[in-house]
Amino acid sequence: MNDDQQENRPRMRYFRYAAVSLAALLVLSLGFALTPAEPPDPPAPPFSEQARAAAFEDALGLRAAGLELAAGAADGGAAAATGRIVTLLTIQARALLLPEAAPVSPSATAAPEMTAPELAAALAASGSARLEDAKSADGGMARLLAGAGTAQLLAARDLAAAAGVPDPVAPAAAAGPASSPSATAPDPETAPSSCPTAPPAGPNAGTALAAASTAEQEAVYGYQAALTRLSPAEAGPASEFLARHQDLAADAEAWDRLHCGIVPPQQPGYVLDAGFLAAPAAGLAQLEAATLPAYGDVVALAEGPARTWALQALQSAAARTLHWGGDPGPVPGLALDEAQLPLLPG
Repeated sequence: MNDDQQENRPRMRYFRYAAVSLAALLVLSLGFALTPAEPPDPPAPPFSEQARAAAFEDALGLRAAGLELAAGAADGGAAAATGRIVTLLTIQARALLLPEAAPVSPSATAAPEMTAPELAAALAASGSARLEDAKSADGGMARLLAGAGTAQLLAARDLAAAAGVPDPVAPAAAAGPASSPSATAPDPETAPSSCPTAPPAGPNAGTALAAASTAEQEAVYGYQAALTRLSPAEAGPASEFLARHQDLAADAEAWDRLHCGIVPPQQPGYVLDAGFLAAPAAGLAQLEAATLPAYGDVVALAEGPARTWALQALQSAAARTLHWGGDPGPVPGLALDEAQLPLLPG
C-alpha cells in the first residue's frame, strides 16, 4: 500500500504542474486577446491640405510680425507698406482658413520680432514657397496658393523699396513686368498625338487656354492703341509690355492646340471706351487686371508644364497691373468675396 502511494505522488505532482502550466497559458492568451491593439497611425493629409495648412500658418506668423512692426514703426513709407502687408495677410489667412477649423491659440501665431528688411525677406520666402506648392496642388487650391504667393512677392518688393533695402525676391521668382514665360511654352508647331472628336464638356485646360489667348489678343490691341497716347516715359515700358503680350498670345495658342482646345480666331479689333483713350495708363491697368482671372483658370485646370507657364504669366501680369497703378488684389487670379470669408479667431 505504501509503495502504491509513493508511486502515485510523482504522478500527482506532474499532473499539478501540467494543470498550473495550462492555467497560466490560458491566462496569458486571454490577456493578449483582451489587450487592445494600438491604433494605426492616421494617414498623412493630402498634399493640397498640407500646402494649405503651411500657407495658413505662414500667413498668421507673418501677420503677427507685421502687426508688431507696425505698432512700433514711425510714420513713413515703410510703416505704410507694413500696414498694407498686414491687411493683405489678414485677407489671405481668412481665405486659407477652413470654416470648421479649431480656434488658433495665440502661441501658435507668435512670431519673433522682425525689422522691415527681415519681414520683407520672410514674405518673399513665403511667396516663393506658395508658388512652388501651387505646381503640385489640386486645381482650386493651386489657384489660391498661386495668387497668395504672387501677392506676397509683390508686397515683399514693396516693403523692401520703402525701407530702402535690396529686393529680397530671387530672380527666378521675381517674374517682373519684363519677364517672359515663353521659355516654358511649347513649340508653336507642336501638335497633340490625338484629340477626341468632340471637345469635353465643362471647363477644362483647353477652354481656359483659349480664354487666356483671347485676353492676350485684346491686351495686344489695347497696347497698340495706347502707345501713341502715352507720354515718352510711359511709352518705353509699354512697348516692352506689348512685345510680351504678343509672345504670350502665341504661347497661349500653342498650349491650347496641345490641349486639343479650339483656338479663338484673331479679331480685327476690340471696343475701347473713351475713358481708355483719355487715360491710357489707367486703361492698360484694367487690361492687365483682366488677364489675371484667365491665368488663374489655367493654373486651376492645367497641370505640369502648362501650369508652370501660367504661374509665370500670372506673376508677370500682376506686376504689370501694379506698374500701371492698378490693384491686382489680395489673391491675383481669384475673385474673392471678402464678406463670405470666415473671420480669424480672436
